[in-house]
Amino acid sequence: MTNHNKKQPKIAWAITGSGHYIEECLEFLLTLENVDIYLSQAGEEVLKMYGIDLKDVRARHPVYRDKAASSPPVGHFYKGYYHTFVMAPTTSNTIAKCVLGIADSLVTNLYSQAGKCRVPSIVYPCDIAPEMETTAPGGKVMVYPRQIDLEATEKIRSFEYTDVVESVDELIVSVSQRLKSLAL
Repeated sequence: MTNHNKKQPKIAWAITGSGHYIEECLEFLLTLENVDIYLSQAGEEVLKMYGIDLKDVRARHPVYRDKAASSPPVGHFYKGYYHTFVMAPTTSNTIAKCVLGIADSLVTNLYSQAGKCRVPSIVYPCDIAPEMETTAPGGKVMVYPRQIDLEATEKIRSFEYTDVVESVDELIVSVSQRLKSLAL
């Protein structure tokens, strides 16, 4: 497990209950150094549905789970522990809450506090087009996001300190560019 070095800020990476290319997101995430992983309760369930063992993830990075009502780890943003917040993949439910300013879970609270601390967020929503292919535990499927979900995705694009990506490739580029800009 990576030790936390207070002199070098890290990435805070949240995984919600979306299976949208979760395996590819996790594969990229596990190539990175200095990452703390935050799991929503649904995110934890989705990892199990996809056969991803949390022990394997923990062997590489610290994992925080959504177990406390006040989400104590969000205080790390105020102490300069994180230079970037990543939500990938992100459910339409989480996007909707973030757009409305609701911070009632670990992940939505992380997004809120990152913004309040002017820490850039990279967000990979699961609902990005009226018709799209996504991954399910049994393979690829077609989904047809609702208009309200697409509107929320569009709205979060306008939020300060937020970069919305539409694919795993864009996620990799955005995170890599952020790290390069920090010379990490």
